[in-house]
Amino acid sequence: MKKQKSTSKNKTPSEPVYEYEIPSREAILEFLSSSGRPCSLHDIGDGLKVGEKEARKAMRRRLRAMQRDGQIMRNRRGGYALVEKIDLLPGRVIAHPDGYGFLALDAGGDDLYLTPREMRAVLHGDRVLARVTGIDQRGRSEGAVVEILERANQRVVGRYHREAGIGFVIPDNKRIHQDILISGESKQKIKNGSIVVAGITRQPDRHTQPIGEIIEVLGDKMRGDMAVRVAVRTHNLPFEWSSEVVREIEQFSGAVPERDKQGRGDIRDLPLVTIDGEDARDFDDAVFCERKGKGWRLIVAIADVSHYVLPDSILDRSALERGTSVYFPQSVVPMLPEILSNELCSLKPQVDRLCLAVELDINAEGRTTSSRFFKGVMKSHARLTYQEVAAILIDKDRKTTKRYQSLLEKLKDLYALFKLMHGQRVKRGLLDFDSEEPVFNFNKDGEIESIHTYNRTDAHRLIEEFMLAANVAAAEHLLEKKIPALYRVHETPKPEKLEDLRSFLAELGQQLGGGDEPEAKDYARLMEQIKQREDAHLIQTVLLRSMPLAVYSAENAGHFGLAFDAYTHFTSPIRRYPDLLVHRAITHLLQHKRAAGFYLNQQRMAELGNHCSMTERRADEASRDVIQWYKCQFMESRVGEEFSGTISSVTSFGLFVELDDIFIEGLVHVTSLPGDYYHYEATGHRLRGERTNKVYQLAQRIRVKLVRVNVEDRKIDFEPV
Repeated sequence: MKKQKSTSKNKTPSEPVYEYEIPSREAILEFLSSSGRPCSLHDIGDGLKVGEKEARKAMRRRLRAMQRDGQIMRNRRGGYALVEKIDLLPGRVIAHPDGYGFLALDAGGDDLYLTPREMRAVLHGDRVLARVTGIDQRGRSEGAVVEILERANQRVVGRYHREAGIGFVIPDNKRIHQDILISGESKQKIKNGSIVVAGITRQPDRHTQPIGEIIEVLGDKMRGDMAVRVAVRTHNLPFEWSSEVVREIEQFSGAVPERDKQGRGDIRDLPLVTIDGEDARDFDDAVFCERKGKGWRLIVAIADVSHYVLPDSILDRSALERGTSVYFPQSVVPMLPEILSNELCSLKPQVDRLCLAVELDINAEGRTTSSRFFKGVMKSHARLTYQEVAAILIDKDRKTTKRYQSLLEKLKDLYALFKLMHGQRVKRGLLDFDSEEPVFNFNKDGEIESIHTYNRTDAHRLIEEFMLAANVAAAEHLLEKKIPALYRVHETPKPEKLEDLRSFLAELGQQLGGGDEPEAKDYARLMEQIKQREDAHLIQTVLLRSMPLAVYSAENAGHFGLAFDAYTHFTSPIRRYPDLLVHRAITHLLQHKRAAGFYLNQQRMAELGNHCSMTERRADEASRDVIQWYKCQFMESRVGEEFSGTISSVTSFGLFVELDDIFIEGLVHVTSLPGDYYHYEATGHRLRGERTNKVYQLAQRIRVKLVRVNVEDRKIDFEPV
């Protein structure tokens, strides 16, 4: 078989590059299915005509990757079998700090309960194969771990302790429910209580705890920068650039070479502007519009990252591994090195930049009637902030208006087009949940000085509206051309969630329209009906929680929350890998006029969608960890003070209360509720007193006292006043 470097279309994100042409995963699965029995490596090689010794070695690596992904299993006789044929279920372990856990199945559906005994051999995040062993006393399907496919934790961050001559690390992530025993050679050198990174040298089994060694000592005090360092390592965020990446980016400078501008549409004379937050450093979108007959012409220009980050390059593999930029209150872990993210790709004012742009024709009703994508070279005419745009267009601030007098008419055009397009979406049923985000103000020592509200204005909504239009146009273009791509999918609420929602609404004399398949407009109609009620916030919270999370998928299933039949992410390739994939697909269509020959197939795109959804969740969890640490640090000196707040969540073990103005949340444990035994009513999102019938319900106002702050565990405890 001829030696060649394979394309990346059949790899998973962690699968190696094969130097020999070997059968695809689909071919191997089809062969095993048609064989009707487990097959050895020799059987598979002969059956699929893999002759050369080196090619068979490469195929063995692919089989191992398929084992790791839970597609096949190798039995004790060395035969490879289809997992579904031997009644095993692949999934990811979700551990509980108390020692038990659950298996989230790859195929979806109810999780399997894993007893503390089953959890001895695994850690949170491990991928395993399990079988159903029965139903427990609470009616849950119970599972037994049969084989461990992939270990999620190679490094663990935590506090080092030494007792009775034995060193161990208590993980910072409480879902890692086992302490890491430390081998003897390093424990003498480390101060008790230090925050360390332990490398696991021996994973746990049914008889032994995990064993490791200290590979990094971070310090002994948790400060702001330490919280970020801990979160980065706890969530396994790639944060260092390899020497290979550093060498590859040496070719770039802050200026676009003249040769790269050739063959592109020249839109440098158009007064395109960027509008971002005050602290933004990477500008990846710019906008311009003008009247065209009775309608409008809108251009959304996006940084052409795909021109610099080429498929399967070292830089590309690094960006894929990261998946997204991760934002913390005072820092960021970027997806791309700064020479690209903050310089060469950033649409900075008054410098030439390469872009991938979409030109949209908008009719007098605010609907997009046609779109055209093109490669361009542009020059941003101004770097505007949301505050400045709001000051000009909404507050009519004379000083700010004078500063940008030359752009005033174009900004007014943008605002007029925004109101037209936004009004059209409102008619279709715009789901616009009220959301207030906290913003931290730091002192010179990096500690939180105060917290204030982040106010969204029409300046934010203006950019959002134009980005939505560009994303929809990209999705429709990709669908029309039938090219493999990633879509941003937000599915309709699950039947069980809808049932709970309808039961809750019935108690309040409300109902959600749409029958078994409600649409976004049904949610929007209900929100309009209840907005004057005192419990409107409660109802809105429950409506929001009835919806699933949005994910990346190679199959378009529409976006329920935005009420779009097709939607993708096109507008932020500097900080999101899915956007980069969309740019590559559109660029391929511009160059070749057809989908054939695109370097990714549908299966590979599906794998990338799963990977990007994972990196997005990982980034969110890391950011939440750091934000919660800052909040605990801010509250630590305020123990004993009283606050007003709102019940933001109700569980069987208590109430979570969000404090007014500072948006800090803490727990009122059920045992601290006064004078009664309280029982959880899930449908009504409340706790009810057995004797007094007193109710604590979601979105109810409450006065609480701060009684305890545990910065290490990031926990805040209240009790009712």
